[in-house]
Amino acid sequence: MNRIIAATSFGFVVVQLDVMIVNVALPQIGADLGMGVAGLQWVVDAYTLVFAVLMISAGVLSDRVGAKRAFLMGLLVFGLASCACGFAPGAGVLVTARAIQGTAAAVLIPSSLALLNDAAGQDHRLRAWAVGLWTAAGSVAIASGPVIGGLLLATLGWRSIFLVNVPICAVGLLFTLRSVPDTHRHQATVHLDLPGQFFAIVALTGITTAVIEYHPLGLMHRVVLGGLSLGLASGLAFFLIEMRASAPMLPLRFFRLPNFSPAMMFGVLLNLTYYGVIFVLSLYLQQARGYSAIQTGFAYLPLTATFIVANIASGRTTGRAGLRIPMLSGALLGALGFALLGRLGPGTPYVSMLPAFILIPAGMGFAIPAITTAILSSVDRSRSGTAAAVLNAARQTGGAFGVAIFGSLIGSGPAQIVHGLGISALICTCLLIVSTLLVWVGIHPAPRDFIGHSEAASPQAEDVSAAP
Repeated sequence: MNRIIAATSFGFVVVQLDVMIVNVALPQIGADLGMGVAGLQWVVDAYTLVFAVLMISAGVLSDRVGAKRAFLMGLLVFGLASCACGFAPGAGVLVTARAIQGTAAAVLIPSSLALLNDAAGQDHRLRAWAVGLWTAAGSVAIASGPVIGGLLLATLGWRSIFLVNVPICAVGLLFTLRSVPDTHRHQATVHLDLPGQFFAIVALTGITTAVIEYHPLGLMHRVVLGGLSLGLASGLAFFLIEMRASAPMLPLRFFRLPNFSPAMMFGVLLNLTYYGVIFVLSLYLQQARGYSAIQTGFAYLPLTATFIVANIASGRTTGRAGLRIPMLSGALLGALGFALLGRLGPGTPYVSMLPAFILIPAGMGFAIPAITTAILSSVDRSRSGTAAAVLNAARQTGGAFGVAIFGSLIGSGPAQIVHGLGISALICTCLLIVSTLLVWVGIHPAPRDFIGHSEAASPQAEDVSAAP
């Protein structure tokens, strides 16, 4: 099991490392390629949005071709796309290559979780422990990403932050080939839903375009109105297709399972708040406070390093006490952290930022493994890739919307950035307070199929596996 955790962690590491390094590099990328705030939002969201919209189909692919094969394909494509980002001659090529990176990331996450789920079998405590360690590996990447990025930016320039992914992917490929056994394929029960996939892409792209372009173009601009109208119409078409499809990419029966829907919504709100504010905070530190790339990297260290301890603690707590305690604790810690973050001004000393930089990741790191475990414990193992993909697609969608929404609240000047950060932090605080009510009402405190040692899947899980 340890070797499988190590192998799958390579995929999660490159996915998470890229997110944090890119945030530190945004001002340098914008200056070199002549990109404003809206353009930088697309550098982030081209990756995140494609990551989200392809996640569910990638989970189906994982179930269909086998998790190991899907994981290897994801590592290979991610490495090649990173090369394209590193040698991009302009903004258009960079955004396109970032979208290809997002495609590979969409394959890596559900396939790695499916490998862990398959290795854990019916041992729910082992699954919680494995997910906690897997998440902690990503947290190491999050913690080290800003520092590594700052050093690379100061010495080799922004292109090096993408090229650093290539050796990680290469090592991950070799380790997986040698250490991970082949997994079963479930070709008889899973199919690709191409109409649903198409309308999901159009819906999320349209809405995200409208939110990003609203600030520079205005509400009544045809791009904004067209994107919003197309997104909403496509979203409606998507759900109508999924209701009638014989093999939907998004099995709507999942949402009738105990814990599934509230855990999903909680995951969306966590990503929306965290990644949206990280985007704004990167501009605050470098453009409003005048930090260099290296200083920004080290400033982020407490914000990201706290994830590691919180992830490991969550895995242990979830295995012993159930799902509700780590989720409630995470939401309350995060809300307090965002409330403190909203007090930052143009001259706030760094030491005053530290409480917020610790509480926010502590809350997220404590809650996310419990959310993931809640989702995986709800379904049959043959649908674990799809269930993991649904969760992570929803979370990544939340992150993309967070960048789009909070990015639209700031301008190009230091005073506008500080003002936008304060509004963003207030919104995040309110959303996480609402999340505590969601968890309290919707999450079962100790579901028998999670805490117990039953060797059989729950009846609810069997019902989902029988769904088309």
